[in-house]
Amino acid sequence: MDPPKTRRLSEFRAVSRPPVQYLRFEDISAAAFRIQSGIQKTPCTYSRLSKQYGMDIYLKKEHLHYTGSVKERGVLYLLTSLTQEKQRKGVIVATDCNFSMAVAHHAVELKVPVFVIMPSCCSSPRLRIYRDYGAMVISYGSTAHDSQKHARHLAKENGYLYLEEDESAEYLAGLGTVGMEIFEQVSKLDAVVVPAAGQYGLLAGTAAAIKHLNAQILVIGVEPEGFPLLLQSLKTDSPIRDMHSSPNKKLYGDLMERSLGVNTFQLAKKLVDKVISVSEEDALVAMLRFQEFERSTVDTEGAMGLAAILAGQLPELRGKKVAVVVSSANMELELVRQCVDRALVLDDRVSKFSVQLGEWPGDMAKLLDVLSREDVRLLDVCHRRHGDKSDLFKAKVECVVETRDKTQSAQLRKTLRERYPSLCWLDR
Repeated sequence: MDPPKTRRLSEFRAVSRPPVQYLRFEDISAAAFRIQSGIQKTPCTYSRLSKQYGMDIYLKKEHLHYTGSVKERGVLYLLTSLTQEKQRKGVIVATDCNFSMAVAHHAVELKVPVFVIMPSCCSSPRLRIYRDYGAMVISYGSTAHDSQKHARHLAKENGYLYLEEDESAEYLAGLGTVGMEIFEQVSKLDAVVVPAAGQYGLLAGTAAAIKHLNAQILVIGVEPEGFPLLLQSLKTDSPIRDMHSSPNKKLYGDLMERSLGVNTFQLAKKLVDKVISVSEEDALVAMLRFQEFERSTVDTEGAMGLAAILAGQLPELRGKKVAVVVSSANMELELVRQCVDRALVLDDRVSKFSVQLGEWPGDMAKLLDVLSREDVRLLDVCHRRHGDKSDLFKAKVECVVETRDKTQSAQLRKTLRERYPSLCWLDR
């Protein structure tokens, strides 16, 4: 009888297990089922801007959530995933942002105690919003750093769960439900354009859902030109922790305290087809387009997807069916007004000019008559009789006018140039 054959240890090949996927479609699907009773299914409607830009644009209106932000999806799934013990003790936040507002609202709805710690510099209208949601608001310190430090201290002392926007799997899965809804609402979709600001969770989650359902659909991320964190991270092939740049604090103030996590970066690197940046000017003009054509007021982050299209940065999408995620609409009223005023100037709709007129009776009336016949709106006029020593018998008139569009503005410039050689267009 032959002895049993023996095998060398080297002959046994180790079979490596596949790495665990950080964000699976099953997680997103479970989140969609869990939050369906607490989150409305937002519309994804055909935009009136489609013909103007040569593509079928569908706007996924996430700004219509109760708190005005898509982040409600991730927050609600995050809160419902907490243990009963953590829910009983309560949660605490200390950053004035869309994430904190979503936490305040949904924690109260779930009967979870919620505390909001804000610095004294936080505006009264914003504090009132948190109180109206039902949160316990505490004003502490003069800076955001002071309030965050105090919130962590209270959390440690009392057993609260300190929450801040991060890349937890539950949060990303909740945000990914946007991609599921878009796929259901728009048939034969070619591309999805997603704002990539904040913690980039919306982009990563949406890409994970879309690519699972149809890998041929393009996923495009858009971030502000003043803070291209993902673009720079992709160039260096690793997430950048600290970026030395100075975006407009009023428009992108939340971004300056955000970072790009390792898992979010890996998801974006693997699933996102293209990342582009848009200028502040294009974002402001996009806000104006929303007000004029969609009768909606959104903030700069919510307008970034449309900004990329109107800036001509996505020519490959002409003739395609494109979904644009409108992520948020949380901007204070005074800032909205300033943004619209600036956008009208950038869009060549509001202009300022000066001309020199003689002191003969009727010269001013003739100028006003020209403006009236051109059907422009006179916003402001300033008549300076003794402003220039070299022209003692002349008067300088400065006017601010508003036109319907660039075509009318060009026609006005041509008419005034022919009649007034001293015409000078001024910066506003």
